[in-house]
Amino acid sequence: MSMKHLILKEFILEYNDTYLKKDVLYENSLVGQIKQIKDMLLDNKFLPSLQLKQILDKQIRKARYPIEIAITGQFSSGKSTFLNALLSKDILPTGITPVTSKVNFINYGENYKLKVTYNSGAFEYHSIDNIAKFTDQRIENLDDIKYLTIYAPVDILKDISFVDTPGLNSQSQNDTQVTKNILKDVGGIIWLTLIDNAGKMTEQEILDEYMPNFKTKSLCVLNQKDKFNNQQIETTTKYIQHKFSKYFAQITPISAKMALSARVVAKPILIENSMNKLLEDFKQSFKKNSHCKTLKFFTESFNSFQKKLEEIEHIDINQDKILLEESNIQEVLNFINDVMRPNSNEAKEYVIKNDLRNICDILIKEYQTILAVFDSLINILNNECTRCNNTLNTFGNSYFDKLSNVHNKLDTLLQNISSEIYINIVSKKNNIFEKKKTLFSKKKHFIQEQYDSFVINRDEVLKSLIYDDELIVKEIKKVIKQFDILEYDINIELESIYNILKQKIIFWQEQYMQIRKNREIASDLEFSKVRRFSSMVYENILQSFHISILNSHSKITKEHSYFIGKISQNYANLINTTIIQLEAQITQSEELHKSNPTKFLIMKPREEDILMKLKENFSFHEIDNFLISKSNYLNKSMKKTIEEYMDIYKNKIEFITNSKITYLEKITNLETIKESI
Repeated sequence: MSMKHLILKEFILEYNDTYLKKDVLYENSLVGQIKQIKDMLLDNKFLPSLQLKQILDKQIRKARYPIEIAITGQFSSGKSTFLNALLSKDILPTGITPVTSKVNFINYGENYKLKVTYNSGAFEYHSIDNIAKFTDQRIENLDDIKYLTIYAPVDILKDISFVDTPGLNSQSQNDTQVTKNILKDVGGIIWLTLIDNAGKMTEQEILDEYMPNFKTKSLCVLNQKDKFNNQQIETTTKYIQHKFSKYFAQITPISAKMALSARVVAKPILIENSMNKLLEDFKQSFKKNSHCKTLKFFTESFNSFQKKLEEIEHIDINQDKILLEESNIQEVLNFINDVMRPNSNEAKEYVIKNDLRNICDILIKEYQTILAVFDSLINILNNECTRCNNTLNTFGNSYFDKLSNVHNKLDTLLQNISSEIYINIVSKKNNIFEKKKTLFSKKKHFIQEQYDSFVINRDEVLKSLIYDDELIVKEIKKVIKQFDILEYDINIELESIYNILKQKIIFWQEQYMQIRKNREIASDLEFSKVRRFSSMVYENILQSFHISILNSHSKITKEHSYFIGKISQNYANLINTTIIQLEAQITQSEELHKSNPTKFLIMKPREEDILMKLKENFSFHEIDNFLISKSNYLNKSMKKTIEEYMDIYKNKIEFITNSKITYLEKITNLETIKESI
């Protein structure tokens, strides 16, 4: 294979390894199910938070964590002795007074050690021998300690974690509350009470308050059975079974003292203790003799260890077996294995799966919060779309009176001009010569006749309207001023339509530009995207509406300029042109009259004819269309503005809706994940 092919093959393998999604095989267990859900929830499409990863990792640890069994009861009931018996070692201190003042978590560890965790979150490790000074209620200044964790290399702790509690009638109310909270979460509860005190009213009251809901996972242990004979034990047990049946699944009498005595001298325990002592001796000797190249310094200790093993081998364990059996501690272990373990695993699975569903619900709710942000913006646009559409549709009608007023002023101006022309039409005498025959002569001769004709005093008209008081100019200025005010009002109202939308969207922006996730496990990046969207609301939404309003302003201004230009023409020329046209009509009628006086009269222009001619020369029909027709300039402008505005509304709502689609898909994915749990 050539070098080129080798490089290509290596590239393909690396690409496949990096980019192609691989099928992951998950173990068929609760941990495997959690890992699968974790991988789905931490998919990059959800932009997951670090907190979400941490809480999912916590669920995996919870699934792997041993069953927790709380040891509780009234103080001085022998809880520490009982635990020492279960562990086959005197780990916890015992005493007449309630020495367990802090919660002790007893977990598996490769070595014996004590971890002290403080309320501040700080922690430190100590030798197991120092436990008494951190647990004894007789010692003051323990308020800063939150809880203790004891680590021990005891096989039973690989599958079970014991929780030694201060008791439910501790002198400290805070300790009692801590114990109460622990009972809710553990997989099993062992209520330890003294056999000669069990069933008393004080204990009944405590059980009524704290233990009514934990029967399926609770065992009542009657300690110190060694103080009574078998008949007394049987009678007391039956009595307690009857009285405490609603609190406990089983009542078991034991002797923690006998169990501890039997177990601490059992061969495996003795051998383990000897080995631990040997290891400790070796560590101490090695520190003193680290320069030695042989192990001669350790020979004596090792020989003592071998001798101890021989002694253990020859111990008669029969008596210890009898003692252990009489202690009845095995009944406690059987209940733990046969009842608490199965129930705990089932309860743990239920709790964890319920937690995972709650996590999905939280993430869904956070996405719904994001959707609500977009929906509120869509709602604003929909409401404003309706308002804007209604306003613009009635825009022309609302200004019709003002436009009509401008139109009427122009019409009145032309009427005044026509009146001025009309009153300056004067009559004049003209002669007409006509050939006629006389009675007494056959020759024709001219006979002079007079007739009345008309002439327009142009100079007087112009003097009155244009030159002296500038009446037309003044009136036109009034019309232009009125139209300027009208244009200003129109533009202000158009600006108001945009400003109302802008105000509502800016208020929306102020609400969501600083939006933060409600729950810690939600995605920071998702809410960061929403904040960015909110900060860009002008560019994404408002800018198009603003540009549309500016375009409408521009169109209105353009129409305004056209109108001003239309009415600001040379009125002297308009009047001259009209007079010339009227004079031409008079002249034409005069010529016809001359040709046939009896048939044709000389025309004197009527005032309405003059007005019609003025309007024709002024192209007043364009003014009619511009100002008062159904398709006047304002209605046409508003129609275009409405079309443009509605298109923008439609595009923006579509834009926001498309932004929502991704979140809707994520909610659907989360609901599918939740259903798979």
